[in-house]
Amino acid sequence: MEPPPQFRDLRIAGLYVVGRRIGSGSFGVVHRGENVKTEEEVAIKLECMTTVPSLLHKEFKFYRTMVCGVGIPQIKYYGQAVGYNVMVMDLLGQSLEDLFSLCGRRFSMKTVLMLADQMIERAEYIHSKNIIHRDIKPNNFAMGVGRHWNRLFLFDFGLAKEFRDPNTGKHIDYRDGKPLAGTARYASINAHNGIEQSCRDDMEAIGYVIMYFLRGQLPWQGLAATNNQQKCEKIAEMKSATPAEVLCKGYPSEFLAYVNYCRQLPFDGTPDYSYLRQLFRTLLRKLKYQYDSAFDWTTLNQKSNDSGMSSVVNLNSL
Repeated sequence: MEPPPQFRDLRIAGLYVVGRRIGSGSFGVVHRGENVKTEEEVAIKLECMTTVPSLLHKEFKFYRTMVCGVGIPQIKYYGQAVGYNVMVMDLLGQSLEDLFSLCGRRFSMKTVLMLADQMIERAEYIHSKNIIHRDIKPNNFAMGVGRHWNRLFLFDFGLAKEFRDPNTGKHIDYRDGKPLAGTARYASINAHNGIEQSCRDDMEAIGYVIMYFLRGQLPWQGLAATNNQQKCEKIAEMKSATPAEVLCKGYPSEFLAYVNYCRQLPFDGTPDYSYLRQLFRTLLRKLKYQYDSAFDWTTLNQKSNDSGMSSVVNLNSL
């Protein structure tokens, strides 16, 4: 898809040209772009300036707080142009959802364990910056490109929120009656029940992403509903009625331990990230896997290259 007409032949900040549309976030649209001086490819997120308050500016402030964080895209420019708020950032590779589809909608145990380790690490980092993501899902994780090809990135902070005052360290208050923020498929049970989100909700959502990758789908997918509200309600009911033992049945006990731990965390509790990462690192060793970044899609890539075929996965596309 071509860029909006206003951006044709326009250089943002005198450097960046806007290319084709490559996706959308929780708000706004994302285009591929290029630095005309360095020829570096970038992602350019656009939001109409009529959006009040500006969600893109809020997201930019979160990225600025997390500057230089491992696995967090870096921002190259933020400003306004021809009626849009504009944020230029690192261009990432394909999302985990796209890679999941390319791999037949099932990841191997080894790939899931290596991804789980990085997902927990990303959550720990953003939480250390007093931020909760509130929309953890496969579409919001992507692999890096170039020298960061084996690094998992967490992005799209459009629904993120400060859960702790950075100056005083005071945790936000417990509240109920809140609307669901995030994606129903991966949201925590407490989020479905209208309880203010905190660190525990990001961690529980990671648990559902992990089980989605292992199982191929979650028990509450594909429920018939007449509208989105009814669908969310049905997902919430089934999720609440599905014990962790059922969700994790047939898989090593470490997955059950993870989900149970996250579901039992108190509202203002600090997750034991080291313990959670160690669960999966220990299992990786127990199963005699190497933490070598040989993910399922890289193995497919190598096989296709060895057979003289074109690459299965283009890690340079979003």
